[in-house]
Amino acid sequence: MTEEPPALAARAAETRVIVIGGGIGGLIAARECAKVGMQVVLLEAADAAGGAIRRATLDGVTVDAGAESFATRGGHVRALVEELGLGDRIVSPAPGGAWLAGIPRIDAAPLPVGGILGIPANPFQEDVRRIIGWSGVWRAYLDRIRPPLTIGHSHSLGRLVTSRMGRKVRDRLVAPVTTGVYSAAPEDVDVDIAAPGLNAALTTAGSLSGAVQALRQEGAARAAKAPGSAVEGIDGGLSLLVDAVVADLARLGAEVLLETAVTGVAREGDEWTVTAQRAAGGHPAGDADGDGADAAQAQTAGLEEFALSADAVIVATPEAAARDLLGGCAPALAATPASQAPEIEVVTLMLDAPGLEAAPRGTGALTVPGSHTAKALTHSTAKWSWVRDAARGREVVRVSFGAQGESAATADLDDDAAARLALSEASALLGETLRDSQLVAAHRARFVQSQPASIIGSGERRAAARAAVQAVPGLAVVGAWLAGTGLAQVIPDAKQEADRLRHSLLWR
Repeated sequence: MTEEPPALAARAAETRVIVIGGGIGGLIAARECAKVGMQVVLLEAADAAGGAIRRATLDGVTVDAGAESFATRGGHVRALVEELGLGDRIVSPAPGGAWLAGIPRIDAAPLPVGGILGIPANPFQEDVRRIIGWSGVWRAYLDRIRPPLTIGHSHSLGRLVTSRMGRKVRDRLVAPVTTGVYSAAPEDVDVDIAAPGLNAALTTAGSLSGAVQALRQEGAARAAKAPGSAVEGIDGGLSLLVDAVVADLARLGAEVLLETAVTGVAREGDEWTVTAQRAAGGHPAGDADGDGADAAQAQTAGLEEFALSADAVIVATPEAAARDLLGGCAPALAATPASQAPEIEVVTLMLDAPGLEAAPRGTGALTVPGSHTAKALTHSTAKWSWVRDAARGREVVRVSFGAQGESAATADLDDDAAARLALSEASALLGETLRDSQLVAAHRARFVQSQPASIIGSGERRAAARAAVQAVPGLAVVGAWLAGTGLAQVIPDAKQEADRLRHSLLWR
């Protein structure tokens, strides 16, 4: 017999859920639980929610300091943005493409058009030849005449490209893309995840360049039926999405506690206990007087320690923190392999540099690994019209440092030194002399970048970790380290996991 809605509503109203972590995954999971009437408390250690979605104010201009766009695939992010009343703020980036910097002999050139992950469909194409030279072109051409018997199924993008088209295509075209997009070497990128269908098309076409051409033609046909940018942003910055979700949580009766660090998670029977610390003078969630029935407080060294009880816990922290917190209550998780998560730094600069507006190098630059200390640059005022309008004649650029197996060059620098290094890199990558006197303001942000889903073995690691978590009643884990990087993966995954948890709590 199907249970009546009033009974489910009553059960939901009595169900307590604690969400640990206020990144977009945690916020979405909290919202999904609050939407059915559950009592939701979200605890975030930082002084603002959003995680990798951050804002910076440079000389009175607010811009994205972390994630700046979302992939349109699946339509999940756009649907959420529209649901929260921000649909009229969705914008597409300028059409100008990226440049490649650090190319031997020529320094910089536009990224060739018509390729996939940097792999060219035609190595004789002028913009390809300019980057890899004639020797690279003729080596790449061997791909067309190699016998079909040498074609096999390859997981490693780097090994596939090198064996078929040579080192120059791998080093000068593919590596800048995988390092800039995935913070990973081509050898670590899974072909079937990063470029679905490429292996199959290779076998059919008989060459890698032919496979790229075939997939591009298929993609063009799909785009003709459903035109639109592959990525979109929000006029005013992605932080507006975070603000909207936080406001909706308040409307739904959920509580968000910032500057509240979780120190432990324990489970006894069906009851969960989460211990946390926050600055003295604060109070546990749901009790303005600090006398909550589920909270026990002890003030030590300027901090208040308290405990909250719940029927379920959703952990939405980075991987290392999640594993530390769940070591005692999800022991099977410790037996699963952990991924490597590089530390990335993004330095955002506001510049008084009219020359950049007059002659921009597309919307940004990717670098040949080993040629620069920065891995990529985004020319925000060239890429986003709303940033250009807000900057009022100044230029905004974002310089990114750090990759898989490589610490950020700014890691040991103070903020001023990091800004000077970013300015120097911007000068080199944009081909414009930029002096210290032209630096109006700078902002530095540090991130732990979760391993992308396209890294070889990532799917198996994520599946093992998720199975270990889902074996524990009343527990869910969300976020990029399990969903894959990017809002287009994190948001639907958080919804799905929250729905699974809700179902287990309400229909048990």
